Amino acid sequence: MSAIAQSAAPPVAWKPKANPWLIAFVVSLAAFMEVLDTSIANVALPHIAGNLGASSDESTWVLTSYLVSNAIILPITGWLVSLFGRKRFFLICLTLFTVSSLLCGIAPTLVVLLLARVIQGVGGGGLQPMAQAILADTFPPEKRGLAFSVYGVTAVVAPAIGPTIGGWITDNYSWRFIFLMNLPVGIMAIFLVLAFVEDPPFLKRTTLQESRIDYFGFGLLAVGVAFLQIVLDKGQEDDWFGSNFIVTLTVISIICLVALVFRELAIKEPIVDVRLFKNLNFATASLMMFMVGAGSFATTVLMPQFLQTLMGYTAESAGMVLSLAAVLLLIELPLVGQLTGKVQARYLMAFGWGTLTIAMFYSTQRLDLQISFASATWLRIAQYIPMGFIFIPATMVAYLGIPQDKSNAVAGLVNFVRNIGASVGTSAVTTILARRAQFHQMVLTSRTNVMNQAFRSTASSMATQLRREGVDHSQLQAYKRIYESVQNQASTLSYIDTFWVLGVATGIMFFLSFLLKKNNPRKAGAATLAH
Repeated sequence: MSAIAQSAAPPVAWKPKANPWLIAFVVSLAAFMEVLDTSIANVALPHIAGNLGASSDESTWVLTSYLVSNAIILPITGWLVSLFGRKRFFLICLTLFTVSSLLCGIAPTLVVLLLARVIQGVGGGGLQPMAQAILADTFPPEKRGLAFSVYGVTAVVAPAIGPTIGGWITDNYSWRFIFLMNLPVGIMAIFLVLAFVEDPPFLKRTTLQESRIDYFGFGLLAVGVAFLQIVLDKGQEDDWFGSNFIVTLTVISIICLVALVFRELAIKEPIVDVRLFKNLNFATASLMMFMVGAGSFATTVLMPQFLQTLMGYTAESAGMVLSLAAVLLLIELPLVGQLTGKVQARYLMAFGWGTLTIAMFYSTQRLDLQISFASATWLRIAQYIPMGFIFIPATMVAYLGIPQDKSNAVAGLVNFVRNIGASVGTSAVTTILARRAQFHQMVLTSRTNVMNQAFRSTASSMATQLRREGVDHSQLQAYKRIYESVQNQASTLSYIDTFWVLGVATGIMFFLSFLLKKNNPRKAGAATLAH
């Protein structure tokens, strides 16, 4: 009976030798560096293309190549940890990321840069989930929320400030420094991980001799995820299913991913533990994280794009609009971390989604071509602050009811769905903007023709005013300015439509929050679910 009791006891007695908060800082530093790199290169693409003699379309592969290799590694991190050990795997990823950052910074051609970005994506793919898994095992369940608030800085704040930092470095120095600045941080993180991070004794470890590598499953994963990522990244650019290239990749991706699920369910040692999704709580938390990725990246794309294309803001000015929200989120995250020890996670998430829904619908009322810098900043704050109330509880809830030795697999899959959500969100809002702008422009131009008395009057008055100012071809210039105004109004309406769609999506998430099972945040046994 005593043997049975011992085997049933949860392995919560282990504590790391180093201070847990020091470990949290070390692993979050590494993850922050990686997440920052997913968004920091966006604004540098024109400079990279010009410097390396590439076209604009070719330069976008600098982003796509990283995202593809990153997405392939994320879901198999749990399996890789079982082969290498978590600390060793974390160090391998850190080393790969740091060395490839150097190669990116000194790349003489676009081909070399793309190869270096693929390696960087492979290394970076293990940093986020390992940081999260290390925090989950380093801290007891009742303190995980506060620990995840440190990690939240990397996952939520880094994407918001990445474009601003990237733009400033590119404008004042060179695009190469957005990669080279990873070197000192990466080297420092390697030494700190060696000194302070350790593997808990309950982690299951196998060897290559003991483990049968599922090459077929890995092939399905690599092709399916890679093609999916390319479809999401290039779909709008190639007119989606009007392109044979996109259709072909989509079909192959669907076939591979569906086959992967059946394959992984059928074998004993899957490289992707899809069985975790049988747990309703984990599946719901994963959906929440998918939407966190989609929502945070969608709004990070929408606001700066609106300000730069329609309001004439510089990249630096648009970045400043995002910065205050990121700073306030830094202050908020530890407070939400403390709340997770007092309030049920599902209620915190419901509050976050509810507040975010209100913010999205409020954006549809406040967004116009006369919005001030201050109003745009407050609008961004309203859209971004609720993310803290969703991200930390959703991360914490994903581990509830899951065996402790599955923490690496949980972290890998949660980060995978969040990253795919970011790609889907970015792709979706880009497509909605383009399609709705075309629709609104068609509607508005149908009313701006010579048969319309109001149009003729406006054009005539404008032409008279332009003649007085000495403008040549005043009538033609009047028509041109009216058309530009129509285009701007159509684009503004498309942004409003996009926020409506986001509002509906976040509203659905508000109701789904209550599907999560109850947890008892006031007890050390909060890792168990209340039935």
